[in-house]
Amino acid sequence: MSKKSTQFDTIKKEAMIEALNKTLGLVSHACKIVGIHRSTHYDWLRNDKEYKIAVESTNDLVLDMAESSLFKQINQGNTAATIFYLKTRGKKRGYQEGEQLMIQPKQEIVLTYDAETKEIE
Repeated sequence: MSKKSTQFDTIKKEAMIEALNKTLGLVSHACKIVGIHRSTHYDWLRNDKEYKIAVESTNDLVLDMAESSLFKQINQGNTAATIFYLKTRGKKRGYQEGEQLMIQPKQEIVLTYDAETKEIE
């Protein structure tokens, strides 16, 4: 790869990171802004560790923004937001959906298998 091509890729990668920040991580939109194909972005992710770290950092910023919005909704008394938070982050304290079935036999159960009759007794 020529030095000129490498510099071009570096510029495009930087532009892509900026576009991902502007589009809140939406790859298709960011690619259109930068003028690259989605496959180029995914090739860079696979082959360039620094680029991958920068993209993951962008994703973390978007997640932080979403969490901030969730906390605002909780503070405003939004019941659905509160329930969502407790179901996803409050499991250790028992906030989870679903039924748990616990079987504790009162006595020991012994099963035997008769190979001749092929029956369980």
